[in-house]
Order: sequence, then structure tokens, then C-alpha cells
Amino acid sequence: MDTKRFETEVIHRGYHALQHHGSLSPPIFQTSTFVFDKAETGANRFAGEEDGYIYSRLSNPTVAMLEERIAIMENGEKGLAFGSGMAAVSAILLGLTKTGDHVLCSEGVYGCTFGLLQLMEEKYHITHDFHSMNDEESIRSAITDHTTVIYIESPINPTMKLVDLEMVASIAKEYGIPVVVDNTFSSPYLQRPLELGCEVVIHSATKYLCGHGDVVGGLAVGSKDLMSHLAMTTQKDIGGIMSPFDAWLLLRGIKTLPVRMDRHCENAKKIARLLKEHPAVEKVLFPGDSDFPQFELANKQMKNAGGLISFEIKGGKGEAQAFMNSLELIKIAVSLGDAETLIQHPATMTHAVVPEEKRKQMGINDRLLRISVGLEAWEDIWSDIERGLSRI
Repeated sequence: MDTKRFETEVIHRGYHALQHHGSLSPPIFQTSTFVFDKAETGANRFAGEEDGYIYSRLSNPTVAMLEERIAIMENGEKGLAFGSGMAAVSAILLGLTKTGDHVLCSEGVYGCTFGLLQLMEEKYHITHDFHSMNDEESIRSAITDHTTVIYIESPINPTMKLVDLEMVASIAKEYGIPVVVDNTFSSPYLQRPLELGCEVVIHSATKYLCGHGDVVGGLAVGSKDLMSHLAMTTQKDIGGIMSPFDAWLLLRGIKTLPVRMDRHCENAKKIARLLKEHPAVEKVLFPGDSDFPQFELANKQMKNAGGLISFEIKGGKGEAQAFMNSLELIKIAVSLGDAETLIQHPATMTHAVVPEEKRKQMGINDRLLRISVGLEAWEDIWSDIERGLSRI
């Protein structure tokens, strides 16, 4: 099929109905193993001399459809599917490092990624440092002789700070260091790091790519050589693979990604503006706000600002929790990207594993809240927020 626009590719790429008895919906190959027609076929496949399926931990037709589709969406060569976003993060980081190596990270990361980096340092002596990545000179000074990976979230969870991906990728290429980007907050519809020079993109597919809160999964995209190597090492041997049914659910969810993201972005802009004007709100962190410090960078590397807003309520943890407890429509839950609007308190939830001093350095204080703006009528979302704010 000729290359089509993004909105068309997410519906059609990687599946040919007439090759599957005309079924409009892709079949689920719900099997653990595959039968060989003769012993020599099995031997050839295990030797890598013949294409074909062997065992679903290694590859599966339904999962392969998803991997092809995410690769096209990110404009990469090859995708890999994992059982969770953290399975993808751990496979990539462990696959690109060894004892004695150093990982340079953006100023903040997801709490479980922080925990993984701590584990890698304590158990395997793979060190890491967090860096603002604000300018070229400071990035160069932070790169050591042992730096083998630059790991970035942009926007950063939950402070919404952005990293200039093109700038970092340009510097990293001088040193031959791969840049890995967690693109979960944006999805490929809003931001494509590979096109900006980065080497690997990671997604918690649980979020926007799924869109319905019924899948836990992870995806990674990069060059064919690198992804094939990781598939036959950290993915195969650690075993954090995706099930065929979850891959099928993600293929279904991805079809509506562009439509959903447009609505998430539209709703978020309206809610962010109203939060900014409310007297009970201290600060709003949203890339689509013209007063956001990196508003110009957001316009440069993102198609739209996304559906995530972080904001600081006046007061502290008590006021933040009282506000959350007063909400009726909006659900108190971690995760993001669902049809439902969700709110969480990073300091005691997603980033509770991060020591308090480090949290504060990341910009995560007790009055900070993160809201994932859903697909409901924005008026109803705001009515719930406004009522909650008035009660404190």
C-alpha cells in the first residue's frame, strides 16, 4: 500500500483483510506455539535461516501487526511490543548498558523509571545523573567517558517541562550516544522524536495509544538493527512480552487516536485557561499556555500541546487531597489518556518512590496535581473542578 497520511495509516497499515478470509477486524492469534510442517522447518527457523513463527514469546502475528503499525506511526524501521511500559523501558535501558556505564537523564522521569535507575545503580553499577538539558554547553559538560545512553521524557512527568529533542540529538550524535525518548505524553500524533534525530522512542501503550483504560502494554521503535538485537536479547530472555489479545485491543484503540487526541487537546486548552484564572490555583503548567516558559519550543516540536495539565493549588497536601475528594465526575486514578478525566497527586502516588528532596528538585511539591483531561464535554469537566475548588 502506498504511504498515506497519518490518520489513514493508523487504520490500515500492517493488515490485509483478504489475506484473512476477508475479516475486516484483524484476527487474534491466541496461541503459545506454532506447528512446523516438518522437522527441517523448525531447525531452519531456530537457526534464523527461514522466516516464520516459532513461539509467541518470540513473535506472534497479531503482535507483529501492532509492531508494524507503531513503527509506521513513529516513522521508524521496526517496533517492539512489551507487556507494559516499564517492560519496554527496562528492556531498552538494560539492552543499551553494561556494568560501569552511565545514563544521562532529563530533569525528571516517571517514578518507576526512577526506581529502575536506582536498581541498576545499586545492583549493576550503572550510574545515572539528572540534568536540566537547557543548553548545549551544560549538556556537553554532563556527558562522561562512560555515558552510553541519554534518556529523556518530554513533556516530563508531571512538571510538563520540555526538552529540545533536536538540540540534544545533535549533541549526542557527536559522541555516538543514542537518545531514548519516552513519548507517552504526546503520542506519535503530536510528536515524533525519531524525525528530530533521536534513536529510540518508548511508549506506555496503556495511555493514549490504548485510550480506553483496558490494556497494560509498552512499545518501542528504532532502527531495524537495534530493535532486532533487543528482540533477541533483553526482550526474548527477560520475557516481558505482550499478549495477542492486548495487541488486538491496541490495534483497535489506535484507529481512533487522531480523533481522540484532537479532543483531548481541545478540552485541555479550555481547562488550562480556566484554571489559570481561578483564585484558588497558584500555578498552571501546560505547554499550550502562552505564558509557559517553553511555549515556543512546544510549538516547534509538537503538533499540539496534549491533554495533560499540572497545576499547583493554594495550600499544601491537605488542600490538594480535600480538593480531589470533593470531585464527583473526575476520577482519582493514576494513568492518563483515557476517555475519562483522571486526577492524581504525584508526590504521594506516581512519584512516591522518589525521595522528598529529589522530588522537590524535580519541581514536585505537595500542592502539585496532575489532571489527564478526558473526552467528556469540557463544560462538565470544568463544572466539577470549579465546584471542588470552591469547597476548599
